[in-house]
Amino acid sequence: MGDPAARSGGGAWQVPLRRTPQQARSKARLARVLEAAERVLVGEGVQALTTTRIAAEAQVSVGSLYQYLPDRDAIVDALAAGYFARLESAMDDLVDAASAERWEDPVGVLIDAYAAIYRTEHGFRALWFGSGLTEQTRAADRAHKRRMADGVRRVLLALGLARDDEALARACRAAVLAADALSQEAFRRDPEGDPGLLDEAKLMLRGYLTGVAARYPGLPS
Repeated sequence: MGDPAARSGGGAWQVPLRRTPQQARSKARLARVLEAAERVLVGEGVQALTTTRIAAEAQVSVGSLYQYLPDRDAIVDALAAGYFARLESAMDDLVDAASAERWEDPVGVLIDAYAAIYRTEHGFRALWFGSGLTEQTRAADRAHKRRMADGVRRVLLALGLARDDEALARACRAAVLAADALSQEAFRRDPEGDPGLLDEAKLMLRGYLTGVAARYPGLPS
């Protein structure tokens, strides 16, 4: 799960904890708890994420768990924050790659990259396709989508396909929302991602990207 402590600052993710572990031993215990929670989530579903069940799976006392994650909502929020962090880190890597390379098919690169992540992030799929998301997690998801849209904006700027303005930010937001909805449906249909639906998503978003690039005369499209 990476460092369970929060990252703060503009646009950064934050794991909601009752208290933040300071010692290496406490950090390792919390990481073990979150790994156990993910195993339970994948194997038994969101409703199984009780503090008693997670403490037993992690082989820690319930009291020890309560120090950081006092209830099921806190466990869900912490797991979601870890997934968002990994997805956003992958976007940062893609922005760096776009700055160094020339992608002939940026839509294909982005959708294929995230489809590959979704295939391995069984916990993310179990959380999003199950019930029981908290209001805090839903709010965090909205903020996460804004950060992902900003990542797409940075990719387009790195590839020289647009100029930085409010219209571009709005277009990237719309593209992320559409891609997210189609990707979720593709993975609901097939754990590997329904290939036909992913191809349709690429086709649709390529057309949209062409329209976005056409707003900026003099830039390659």
